[in-house]
Amino acid sequence: MSFEIPEDCYYLETHEWARIDEQAGTARVGISEFAQDELGDIVFVELPEPDEEIDQDGELGVVESIKAVSDLYSPLSGTVATVNEAVFDEPERLNDDPYGDGWLLELDEIDASESDALLTAEEYEQQIE
Repeated sequence: MSFEIPEDCYYLETHEWARIDEQAGTARVGISEFAQDELGDIVFVELPEPDEEIDQDGELGVVESIKAVSDLYSPLSGTVATVNEAVFDEPERLNDDPYGDGWLLELDEIDASESDALLTAEEYEQQIE
């Protein structure tokens, strides 16, 4: 099975992605299509509050599916600017559109150079093969 792996994102080995806007100094974060497929139907999402500071590889929250409960990790350090409130009421958005409506949160005050420690789309694709 092949999965969508957008080339404009960076990935953690734990299947979270970050789409960086270097000009704004922000990043949107979510889980990969592979991750949502492995989890199955997602039924609950827990995320940090806005203004919370997160370290790269630090715990970001939890997703619960019909198969498992999984911790989420942050691809980048930064301050939580916004959380996607829609996923609390409709966690299935992570299954339906993991790179679009199913995003989790936005970080600001990021250091884009931390992306050097993340996987490119090609490297991530090789990891999940």
